[in-house]
Amino acid sequence: MAATWPGRHLRKGRNHEMSNTVELTKENFDDIVPGPEGKDFVFIDFWAGWCGPCRQFAPVYEKAAERHSDLVFAKVDTEAQQELAAAFGIQSIPTLAIVREGVLVFSQPGALPEAVFEDLIGQARGLDMAEVKRKVAEEQAAGGQA
Repeated sequence: MAATWPGRHLRKGRNHEMSNTVELTKENFDDIVPGPEGKDFVFIDFWAGWCGPCRQFAPVYEKAAERHSDLVFAKVDTEAQQELAAAFGIQSIPTLAIVREGVLVFSQPGALPEAVFEDLIGQARGLDMAEVKRKVAEEQAAGGQA
């Protein structure tokens, strides 16, 4: 059973316990985000404390993390993690990114309503990753010939 304390729920993570969302930094990125051999996927919320839409989206994101405890929900404070935000090409916040099996399968700025976010989670779960990886390989091969 998951441990709890006021305002926090813990679940087992990768070799450690974490709250419903985990702070993602350049130091822990490789431990949290699966590479090409990983079979799970990570939702990443890029945000900043001064951002009104980020604060509006935060409860939606946290509720989704509670409902989908089998998935990893990470948050990147773009002020503290400027290198990580730059690596993802973040130009507007909030931005939601989804990395699955080492592939960035979604990245879009804007605060999503709860129903839209739930639909997106369902779509991400339903992706045929073999097909996605085949298309990425084709794009990379075509890019190398240009």
